[in-house]
Amino acid sequence: MTIKLNTAALRHAKQLIKDARIARDSRDDWSEHAPDAAQENAFIDKHGYTEYSTWHLGEDSEKTPATKGRYSFPFGDFRRLHRCAILAIESRAAQNDHDDIATAAKTLLEELDKD
Repeated sequence: MTIKLNTAALRHAKQLIKDARIARDSRDDWSEHAPDAAQENAFIDKHGYTEYSTWHLGEDSEKTPATKGRYSFPFGDFRRLHRCAILAIESRAAQNDHDDIATAAKTLLEELDKD
């Protein structure tokens, strides 16, 4: 498994913060706020995998393109970036030695918490 930072998704996340398209939720809220499989499939049907990928900080280049399994570390509900998702990403990425993704999540948290 070769999960790397998805730089297009990082740019998208930063733009969402800049545009104030964010949910300032609590650490443990992501399990309730994360899109379910049906919501993911509906988004892919409408927007395609390229757009879907921009909502995930991780990408595994060894996985087949145009599959959900290629993308990991989701950070939003396809409308807003969720602070709870970024907190979960920072923790999970650090635990699994995805240092570039953990660092990106930390940077996003710093941007979110500026206000």
